[in-house]
Amino acid sequence: MAPWLPSAKSSIRSAASSAALRILGDDDTVALWDLAAADPVANIFMLSHLEATRTAAPTSAGGRIVGVFDGGILTGACWSGVNVVPVNLDAGSGPEVGRYLARSRTRFSSIFGPAEAVLSLWSELRDVSPQPFDIRPEQPLMQMAGPSAVPPAPGLRPARVDELDVLLPACTAMFEEEVGYSPVSNGDRHYRQRVKGLIERRQSLVDFDAAGRVVFKAELGTVSAQAAQIQGVWMNPEYRGQGLSRSYMSAVVAAALEVAPLVSLYVNSYNAPARATYEAVGFERVGTFATILF
Repeated sequence: MAPWLPSAKSSIRSAASSAALRILGDDDTVALWDLAAADPVANIFMLSHLEATRTAAPTSAGGRIVGVFDGGILTGACWSGVNVVPVNLDAGSGPEVGRYLARSRTRFSSIFGPAEAVLSLWSELRDVSPQPFDIRPEQPLMQMAGPSAVPPAPGLRPARVDELDVLLPACTAMFEEEVGYSPVSNGDRHYRQRVKGLIERRQSLVDFDAAGRVVFKAELGTVSAQAAQIQGVWMNPEYRGQGLSRSYMSAVVAAALEVAPLVSLYVNSYNAPARATYEAVGFERVGTFATILF
């Protein structure tokens, strides 16, 4: 265990409040599950993790979950790994957890989740973290609980593993447009494996034209029993402006509803065309996310 973190059985009590913070262990799994399940759309990352591991204990890869306790009751949590992802933190508890995490001097690749929690964490982490290359403070969180009234595009389907080499350039282009740098600048092994994993789990959706080129693609990037979160939406530039996006998104929603009762996504507030498409398909805003990228 890293020297900056206490054991799962020890805790640190904040001088600013009565909250006690500690790393969660297996005995905290049920409490964390109940906490995250109170908002399955906002907390889909944590719920997906718990469904995969069945424990709140630290992972072999080094991921840990910081718990916030008040009177012995778990009131908030924060995943701390390559990414930092808060659960039920606010402007009061977020800075406390941020100060706790600041002791790690760990370089995170991103912080994302409900905006109030993310920005309150960042208020303490900014002094010990590298300079982020992008801060996105307002990303509407949207959801649907039923099929769209827009007729779905008939050609959208799960990608096949033998289509990986054709799909990968489209995924790379989407990433570059969305994040601002190439995910394969240092080699494509890790990104290729990620895309392949999505394909193998039938979470990568695609449509091709007659020439075998990707027209549209999207992923069910994070999935839990309660919700499926759409990510990686991309339309081939040659097909943009033809009114195709709504039918494709309707088809993505239909595919997502086959695996979970709620469908969600979050979008940059400045992306007016995307927001208009999602609203036309039937998504409604239910909150605000924020993302900090390093």
